[in-house]
Amino acid sequence: MRINIVGSSGCGKSTLGQHLARELALPYIELDALFWQPNWTPAPDPAFLARITTALSAPGWVLDGNYDRTRPIKWANVEVVIWLDLPAWRILMQVLKRTLRRSLKGEVLWAGNRETLHKALFSRDSILLWAITSLGPIRRRYQAVMADPNWSHIHFVRVQTQQALTALGADPHAAFRQPLSQCCGGKILPVVLQHARSRKRAADDPVDG
Repeated sequence: MRINIVGSSGCGKSTLGQHLARELALPYIELDALFWQPNWTPAPDPAFLARITTALSAPGWVLDGNYDRTRPIKWANVEVVIWLDLPAWRILMQVLKRTLRRSLKGEVLWAGNRETLHKALFSRDSILLWAITSLGPIRRRYQAVMADPNWSHIHFVRVQTQQALTALGADPHAAFRQPLSQCCGGKILPVVLQHARSRKRAADDPVDG
């Protein structure tokens, strides 16, 4: 199974991606980890695209991240794209909480980088400012992409409720006992998981004749 989780910063891509990767026994790949170099230096595009190509050479994966210019590579063989399109207020709260946690705890991110309160909240590169200003453009882009026949081979799943992200909860395997049905509301994550597992079992089973 090849899954890409997309959406604004702070929408929960990493949390969902890590859950899916564990449940489906697939590698979890973060585009930010392939893009950022020490001292918050962006990787040159040739190196970045080469890293993505190498990372996606596995037969299955859960990919976390947008980077629109990488679509020809990352979506060439993707099966499911999960778009986390949560309410703006929730995304902004999650970005703020994450930034405070990372900054106050000195969490080490990609390539040894760390967020600081000044950079994250008060600089021109503020992640909070970017989250606010990018919500509308991201929504318009993915609405257009979902209607684009060039990507008709992809099963798009648009998640618009927090229930979908907390569906694994205390009993993550309950998700697989849900019937495969129309994706909607709080059932969207269980359905995606069951669909992915069904596809994986079908691929593993021998075909007669």
